[in-house]
Amino acid sequence: MESLKIILSTLPILLPFIFLVLLKWGAKKGMFVSSVIFIVLSYFIWGMDTNIILASIIQGTHKAVTILFILFGAIMLLKILTYTGSMEIIKKGFQNISDDMRVQAVIIGVLFVALIEGSAGFGTPAVVAAPLLMSLGFTPISAVVVALIGDSVPVSFGAIGTPILVGLGNIPGSGIDFFNKISFYVTRVDTLMMLILPTIIVIVLTLNFGKKRSIKSSLEVLPWTLFIGGCYAIIAVTCALLLGAEFVSILTPTIVLGIATVTAKNKILLPKNSTWIIENDNKLNSIKNDDIEEIEFTTKNLFLAWIPYLLVVALLIATRIIKPLKTFVLTTIDFSVKNIMGMGINSSWQVLYSPGAILLIAGLIALAINSSKFKTDILKKSFNDTIFSVKNAAIVLVFTLALVQTFVNSANSAVGESMPSFFANVLANIFEQNWVFISPFLGILGSFVTGSATVSTLTFSSIQYQVSQTIGINTYVILAMQVIGGAAGNMICVHNVVAAAAVVGLVDKEGEIIKKTLSPAILYGIATCISGYFLINFIL
Repeated sequence: MESLKIILSTLPILLPFIFLVLLKWGAKKGMFVSSVIFIVLSYFIWGMDTNIILASIIQGTHKAVTILFILFGAIMLLKILTYTGSMEIIKKGFQNISDDMRVQAVIIGVLFVALIEGSAGFGTPAVVAAPLLMSLGFTPISAVVVALIGDSVPVSFGAIGTPILVGLGNIPGSGIDFFNKISFYVTRVDTLMMLILPTIIVIVLTLNFGKKRSIKSSLEVLPWTLFIGGCYAIIAVTCALLLGAEFVSILTPTIVLGIATVTAKNKILLPKNSTWIIENDNKLNSIKNDDIEEIEFTTKNLFLAWIPYLLVVALLIATRIIKPLKTFVLTTIDFSVKNIMGMGINSSWQVLYSPGAILLIAGLIALAINSSKFKTDILKKSFNDTIFSVKNAAIVLVFTLALVQTFVNSANSAVGESMPSFFANVLANIFEQNWVFISPFLGILGSFVTGSATVSTLTFSSIQYQVSQTIGINTYVILAMQVIGGAAGNMICVHNVVAAAAVVGLVDKEGEIIKKTLSPAILYGIATCISGYFLINFIL
């Protein structure tokens, strides 16, 4: 029976990997079969009550709707910007900085993604950044892969420090001083990955999507990518030390974006007479040029085209920092569900607080200021295109989150322990003194299954704390490694992949995307193990 419990507790990881990556099924079929198998076995092997299972399915469906709302807002903004011609202006603006796609991948796929992550989180960065990359000529799959890998390092601090402030809120002694100390340890352990992430992005891009798939294309820009990574690491460590968790993921990418723009435009540390592009015959979402307004490229029009994205960042920060505004958006329209089927299971959805609402507002403003004609037609076409894109992701997300919530809510069962806790305890008993090499991978698995670095840390932080106390290794480092592992897992979690794939019009390619982001995720885990080991044994 013990072996069956171990197998069952790993199925939320194994089943999607088998069906989506190995068998190359589409996400609709793969996640449907995965969820059915897992839920049935949860009833028979784990002894979960039918009411708990049904409540978990309802909770998963509700959470899927909240994600679809974000996706809807992101796609609407994209379509409006495309039909009004603003996306073409943004594209020319980036090309004026650099026409080298390696540079564009770092500026958008790492730094702009980090800024959106620091403002919103919740899977928003990839669905916003991937279309921007596509507008520059990236293929749909390369755009998604770059955006997902880039949305890793910034996730440790997430939206205003949420993965630390909320994820570690159940640890004994947690408070402002504790959170600030963890923040500093996160940046120390994560320094290596901060340094090399821009380089990894470029290597993945050139080796997987280039016409000439050689490492030479990556080495040409290595001085610049390492410089940008070094700037990011230094500023992140400084922010964590002086300001705390809330500001690392906002101030750091903002400052480094300025540095990257200036150095790229002036080709500092970049090859003077060399550029790199992807051969791409795809037009953005197959929109005919006749449907797009022609706008002259001027500084004024470039600023107007960027206003919606600037507004998204400003509103996201304002609604999370300004307390009266935060209270208003949290309480005005609340579609949360509580105590589902009397099982004590809840799911929150404050509509105006959601990034989806802010993206929709930005889209309408974009329509008002950037379109000179046919505003009703543009709105109608954008809406129809968005509905078509969202419906492809809806079924997948429902099945995915039904599986996830059943897994998370499994404590109320005949076993009396949740599957995540059971699985983590099995690992702790096996590895004990070698826990430093397991800690980040537990965080990665948590994010892969739940789709949230914060939930991963909430789920496993108490176990990480207990193990570190038992075997006598630095608790702050182990908890920092859990947080970082959760960030690394963000690039492979199924519902992030589904959402990002939907926004660029990819269907049934989720397994292929995960296959390309899996190696960087594992590399991230290994880099975290190495950094944590040296920090514990040679520095502290």
